[in-house]
Amino acid sequence: QVQLVESGGGLVQAGESLTISCTAPGNIARINAMDWHRQGPAKQREWLASTTSSGITRYGDSVKGRFTITRDSAKNTAYLQMNGLKPEDTALYYCTMKVQTIGDNTQRNYWGQGTQVTVTS
Repeated sequence: QVQLVESGGGLVQAGESLTISCTAPGNIARINAMDWHRQGPAKQREWLASTTSSGITRYGDSVKGRFTITRDSAKNTAYLQMNGLKPEDTALYYCTMKVQTIGDNTQRNYWGQGTQVTVTS
């Protein structure tokens, strides 16, 4: 079992930037996809961005051009740099990772607990 740990959330004003991170601790053999999602108040969960182990990135339409996903594979960490934040970006931000742990031949999907981002106008 892998418990992803997000950090870096907080309270910012509209127009500001924030970078959040997500780390997979433990005995990790390989991480393929790393994704970010969010769920705002009274909203459905929304997929935001993904990055593969080969460096291919994709973005949802609502964040394309404003958010950037990166990864540090040596640290088993994903980052989401968020620029030009808007009040509608207020949400709990989650990461997911497709992880293969040492001794396991299967890649499994894991979720973090989330980090809160609040944007004031």
